[in-house]
Amino acid sequence: MSPILFYGVPEGCSFGSIVALEWSGLPYRLCRVEMPEVVSTEEYKRINMVGETPSLLLEDGRATSESMAILHHIGARTIGNGLGFAQGSADFDRLNQMLAFLNTSFFQAFGPLWYAIEHPLEPQQKQALTAYGIAAVEKAHQTLERLLDGREWLLGNGPSLADAYFVGIARWNDFHKVVDRRQFPGLHRLYERMQQEPAVRFAHAIEHRQEAKSSGGFRGEVDLAEALGLLKQAA
Repeated sequence: MSPILFYGVPEGCSFGSIVALEWSGLPYRLCRVEMPEVVSTEEYKRINMVGETPSLLLEDGRATSESMAILHHIGARTIGNGLGFAQGSADFDRLNQMLAFLNTSFFQAFGPLWYAIEHPLEPQQKQALTAYGIAAVEKAHQTLERLLDGREWLLGNGPSLADAYFVGIARWNDFHKVVDRRQFPGLHRLYERMQQEPAVRFAHAIEHRQEAKSSGGFRGEVDLAEALGLLKQAA
């Protein structure tokens, strides 16, 4: 069977894994996971015991989770086309470093803002948490602008797995409206360029259940029940 990526909606960071799979050309399918309704169910936890997306069900029935693990899995299968690099190489280290920053500082900066929206809080608590999140998002953008260092892409030589992951997180700023991205010219150019990528347009269309045209190896969507049946067959 083709691997199945479990992607979360709305606004899941799994967006970047969809983009990466499209760029890779590898065959894959998708399984839509509504958050928080479905992602927290015992059924989905058979795929990912933590109850988070993304997850990737592989051909042999193994399931892997966490964006960095999934992106590195894709990269390992696409060495030579600019997405993946041999472990231990300078390019791999640069990619790993950038992904680590995106996965920690950039991703986590938005955490307080999501928490303030998703949980009941006293007004003073919400105000304090929101202020903390805004400061963290601003700092993360400043740091990432320095890391970009005037390059067109995060790694400099063309689109990479880091750019795919970046665009899935950076769009959260459009939801929370924290910073004017134009203050960060390099990031602004990168984000706008990514919006024109067919893989990004495809991922947006998939999330919003619009007509989606794949330029990669997309083989269709399956529902969770079907995916669980495949997991049982592979076990």
